[in-house]
Amino acid sequence: MITEYTGNPVKIGVLGGTGLYQMDGLTSLREIKMTTPYGDPSDTITIGELGGVEVAFLPRHGRGHRILPSDIPVRANIYALKVLGVERLLSISAVGSLKQEIAPLDMVIPDQIIDRTRLRPSTFFGDGLVAHVAYGEPFCPELSDLLATASDDTEATIHRGGTYLVMEGPAFSTKAESKLYQNWGASIIGMTASPEAKLAREAEMCFAVLATATDYDAWRDSHADVNVELVLANLAKNAATSQATLRKLMPRVPQQRHCDCGAALATALVTTQELVPKETLQRLGPLVSKYMS
Repeated sequence: MITEYTGNPVKIGVLGGTGLYQMDGLTSLREIKMTTPYGDPSDTITIGELGGVEVAFLPRHGRGHRILPSDIPVRANIYALKVLGVERLLSISAVGSLKQEIAPLDMVIPDQIIDRTRLRPSTFFGDGLVAHVAYGEPFCPELSDLLATASDDTEATIHRGGTYLVMEGPAFSTKAESKLYQNWGASIIGMTASPEAKLAREAEMCFAVLATATDYDAWRDSHADVNVELVLANLAKNAATSQATLRKLMPRVPQQRHCDCGAALATALVTTQELVPKETLQRLGPLVSKYMS
């Protein structure tokens, strides 16, 4: 198990969601088992080539789906990928639909989040170092647009934009909750996009979600309530579409980023460096070393 990485940076990462525990089509595979100051990631990280581009793949629930949404070691996952050199992070996420026009098997590239989680650490900072990142646009617009364009080339119906409501889980919504979230204007509901998006922003990664609809949650009176059997029935089809999208995306990702994600901490660190404990600076080195020696 390693805590440092001395190979060439792997600049693109993929977080696999429910039903996506391995990446078909990856070649030149090698696995890295890492540990971090926040514990071990969800699983070993597989590095390989997809469409001629090197990619780091990590199943967020672990292979075999062993980890509850609330128990996913999100800080360890993002930190490990940062150490590998990841600059762009793509999340594949199974979701329920809160809108009639988003049907099961449709794909959504959300542009906003409502965070209803309450049990999950959502920042790397603290312990003597304070940072307040800008988060008005939680997803990278550049990466989201690339992802949407690649999705357009698949047979799935794609919805650009929309609000992803993140619930705690693991139980699905009550009908009253589902209808409340509809009234809030949410488009889809899932259990993983937060705090992934917040932590990716603190790690100065571009972050985008390919959300794959499996059901209509609990709001539609004429439709069966969401259940595991219904979700699993659509996961295999969604996983195949997700992987096809990623294969089309990789060759289109430019070498250089033109968004603001790579400088998210430039104006976010507010603590005087001389007052930051050495242990904190050491722990957060992969994130802050270009701003704090």
